[in-house]
Amino acid sequence: MPIYEYCCNECGEDFEILVFGKREISCPKCASKDLRKKLSAFGMSGVEKPFAGSSSAGCTSCSKSTCSSCK
Repeated sequence: MPIYEYCCNECGEDFEILVFGKREISCPKCASKDLRKKLSAFGMSGVEKPFAGSSSAGCTSCSKSTCSSCK
């Protein structure tokens, strides 16, 4: 059940909605069906640790990727 972001072409309302199957979507503000699906970025910002299996393990004693104490 993905959450999609839309912008209403009639009133300009931006909204998110949980979509089940081929449900017909309408604007929650003006009920228009003239909508534009927005391009959403996958929410991974702010991740400080490397992902599992990544080649740069980084420093274990500080938050930098390399430092003099790691060598």
